[in-house]
Amino acid sequence: MAKLYFYYSAMNAGKSTTLLQSSFNYRERGMNTLLFTAALDDRFGKEVITSRIGLKAEAVTFDQKLDMFVSVADEMKDRPLHCILIDEAQFLTQEQVKQLGAVADSLKIPVLCYGLRTDFQANLFEGSKWLLALADELIELKTICTCGSKATMNLRVDEKGDAVKEGASIEIGGNDRYLALCRKHFNEKLKASGI
Repeated sequence: MAKLYFYYSAMNAGKSTTLLQSSFNYRERGMNTLLFTAALDDRFGKEVITSRIGLKAEAVTFDQKLDMFVSVADEMKDRPLHCILIDEAQFLTQEQVKQLGAVADSLKIPVLCYGLRTDFQANLFEGSKWLLALADELIELKTICTCGSKATMNLRVDEKGDAVKEGASIEIGGNDRYLALCRKHFNEKLKASGI
């Protein structure tokens, strides 16, 4: 039975690296993968997944309108698929998470989703919320805070490195805009910034 997996973490835990390694493992065994990434994250170019350590691969971009099930089914007309991998899965909609569940259930293809659990205000992203609710397997990828403890929070910072509390839930950025911290240091940084 194929399953829907959600690999989640704070920033900089190696989600994209792990996704690309998984795709490589399938392809090394002669199996076909289909990779998706969010259209709104084009920091490293469009239609590409890039890891911080330099790995990259071509991907289909998704926005909130893309029917994931139809997209996968259409691709299967040209070639068999053995695994679907989704980067930036926090940006999926509830309906798209359900569509990916249908890919696993009806098309019998494993779906591996990689994404952040929460935004910089510690709120669940829509895609993450529904993956936590509907995925068959939940796997936490771990990274560390500056203190050495497990980082679970994503702190948004301004150009001076001060904590930001208000703003849009989605703001694309990397190490220049976000710090992965444990809950204790996340709250201390907010308090130090007068928030």
